Amino acid sequence: MLPDHGRPAAELLAELTALRAADLPVRGGKVTAYVYDTGLPEVHEAAHLAYAEMLEVNMLDPTAFPSMVTLERRVVGAVAEMLGRPGAPGIFTSGGTESIMLAVKAARDARPGATRVVLPVTAHPAFHKAAHYLGMEVVPVPVDPITYRASVPAFEDALDERTALAVVSAPSYPQGVVDPVGEIAALAASRGVLCHVDACVGGWLLPWLREAGAEIPPFDLAVPGVTSISCDLHKFGYAPKGASVLLFRDAELRRRAYFASAAWPGYTIVNATVQSSRSAGPLGGAWATLEALGREGYRELGRRTLEATRRLAEGVRKIPGLRVLGEPEAALVAIAGSPEVDVFVLADEARTRGWFLQPQLSYAGIPANIHITVTGVTLAGVDAMLDVIEEAAAAARRRGPAEVPEGLPELIASLDLDALDDATFAELAASAGITLGLPDGTGPAAQPGAAPGKAPEKAPEMAVVNAILDALPAATREAILLRFLSVTYSPPV
Repeated sequence: MLPDHGRPAAELLAELTALRAADLPVRGGKVTAYVYDTGLPEVHEAAHLAYAEMLEVNMLDPTAFPSMVTLERRVVGAVAEMLGRPGAPGIFTSGGTESIMLAVKAARDARPGATRVVLPVTAHPAFHKAAHYLGMEVVPVPVDPITYRASVPAFEDALDERTALAVVSAPSYPQGVVDPVGEIAALAASRGVLCHVDACVGGWLLPWLREAGAEIPPFDLAVPGVTSISCDLHKFGYAPKGASVLLFRDAELRRRAYFASAAWPGYTIVNATVQSSRSAGPLGGAWATLEALGREGYRELGRRTLEATRRLAEGVRKIPGLRVLGEPEAALVAIAGSPEVDVFVLADEARTRGWFLQPQLSYAGIPANIHITVTGVTLAGVDAMLDVIEEAAAAARRRGPAEVPEGLPELIASLDLDALDDATFAELAASAGITLGLPDGTGPAAQPGAAPGKAPEKAPEMAVVNAILDALPAATREAILLRFLSVTYSPPV
């Protein structure tokens, strides 16, 4: 509720600190998803200061704030230089999803009447989101069951005159492998189809891994047939969120991503991004991070990241009951379990030991696994991480697989979830032993024993929840996740 009288800044900051007590830590490397840490506090501090300096600059109108034009040119130029086409036109966006949405829009507008996006099943869901928003159709194609790379023959069968865009990943997030960009881009070009490389994760990482000695296949705008590429700077660029760059083959294609409207009596509307008003804070933070690290800084981070990734993969392969999926080419490692070691239970066990390992559900024949993003700070703690994984795997073996109540997945799949209000849905979940709400003890079905605003004594156990989701078809998973989000943001009861 809005207070009757204003509160002092110190009091507000103290409350924010208290609220963050239940959050996962953003520094130190024990959270292996969502956050990216260089291990260099001075770099992050420089970015925070630059972010604050540009915070109130509105990127809606470049003629009003020329500083943001200068910074965007510099940041886009740096990315273009790294990704095979110096001087390539681009757009600074709020993140990978917005970059992807604009790439899909540009392809749709460049090929009127073409409404299909062909992509591997491992492509990021942001493409499904873009297609949903833009009224397009997604055509998923399989990946190789051993390498997890996109199937070129499957692309050849799927591309036709209705295809606006072919999508490949460098790397795909789930297993950290690079799709055959050259082959698929050439195939797309031969059909007159645009080709986007989703390098949101790898765009600012793969070049430095290559300099550190990794064998990285060609993937960027230097590859014939590639017409656009996305690269997130808030991932392995280590900039504050949200910062991404979308590059195009030429300015004509970039203009297809823009939007302008003169059909009203108000101020001139012309947008380079999905957003209109937006802060230049992320742009300032991205520029400062690039400048604070420089080539030598990123080169050293690449070396550390490559070494940590190799040591992690080698160590996991020695743990009974675990295996690495594919041969990761980037700093992403997916670890599958076995009948004896349930990866969902393993993730819970690691959480009790202070480490967050991201669970991934099974899909399209790819088994459930835990996902680890290796960053610049990981090398210092990779041995400790391996020890925790080994301990958690042993504990998971002792506990056995997460037990899904008999008949529950079938019951859930048969429900009309749209007919249930949020409170009824939360009660239904609780009756099945699934607690919803936030880890701070708030929400319509908060964890027992946690007072509102206070972190619970132990981390939430998610193994059964993940096992239930894993047993459901994708469409039902999506429906449940939407309800979960709705319940989470409903007022506490």
